Amino acid sequence: MHLARFLRQALTVLCLSNVLSAAQAAPSVLQRPISVQTDRGTLYGTLLLPRATTPVPVVLIVAGSGPTDRNGNNPEGGRNDSLKQLAVTLARHNIASVRYDKRGVAASKAATPNERDLSVERYVADVLAWSRQLKSDSRLGPLVLLGHSEGALIASLAARQAGASALISVAGTGRPVDQVLREQLRERLPAPLQQRSQELLDELKAGRTDDQVPPDLQVVFRPSVQPYLISLLRQDPAQAFADSRVPALIIQGRHDIQVNVEDAERLHKARPDARLVLIDGMNHVLRIVPQDLQQQLRSYRNPNLPLASELTEQIVQFIDQLPTISPKT
Repeated sequence: MHLARFLRQALTVLCLSNVLSAAQAAPSVLQRPISVQTDRGTLYGTLLLPRATTPVPVVLIVAGSGPTDRNGNNPEGGRNDSLKQLAVTLARHNIASVRYDKRGVAASKAATPNERDLSVERYVADVLAWSRQLKSDSRLGPLVLLGHSEGALIASLAARQAGASALISVAGTGRPVDQVLREQLRERLPAPLQQRSQELLDELKAGRTDDQVPPDLQVVFRPSVQPYLISLLRQDPAQAFADSRVPALIIQGRHDIQVNVEDAERLHKARPDARLVLIDGMNHVLRIVPQDLQQQLRSYRNPNLPLASELTEQIVQFIDQLPTISPKT
């Protein structure tokens, strides 16, 4: 009886020890609303901050194109929570993050209610405003800019001026966007619309708007979005990435139906010192999904799918290897 009681007590102590160890391994995390004032309105986001006695690295997450919000969701494409899940996973590894609604989107809608007033340069200025605020916070250490899709271009353009310690491109294109659009539209449009889409791209590339947009092309070329497209088409993502200079990581999924491996390789050619990671099976919303188009599209609307584990493993490993002292602006 005494032996049985002793074994039960020992097992209880062992179980309690395991629970305490697990609690220590996963830091408690503060989640707080956060905002930044800009010269053109207030932007709103979410801060995830692991409790720590010393400053922790912070990742500023820059969302992709269109009305994509801080969580990676787009009213036109559905809810997948990709960027929210990424932020939560980083916090479990003692890495803080800020993800935010871009101006004109969700809680930041009032900052630029008319999309005619949007531009790449304005988005870059917003990243710089967030960066200044985060670098002034004594709880935060090295600043890492992480851009997803079009956000990778914005992060690249901002990295040096922001005084970032590092840059992470996730599913970022390596070609001027007009080349990407031409390729996508050729594959998906009937011949008459193909020709008109190419003409519209020619006009926008030359810096001219064109109001004669067929109904079937309005989603891409509506007149109100054309000023933004003009600012976007004059950018060279590979050159912007080359000019960033800070330590960099390139991550690309092999099953991405929007951005392909060749784009990642172009970025790597522009910055051979950057680390290139190609993840088998990962798609544009950072999940492991077969190439089947229907399964791909369903994943854009399924927040319950887990992120690709290699994605977060590679990001955490990269950040862990950064110097602990943030560079000065």
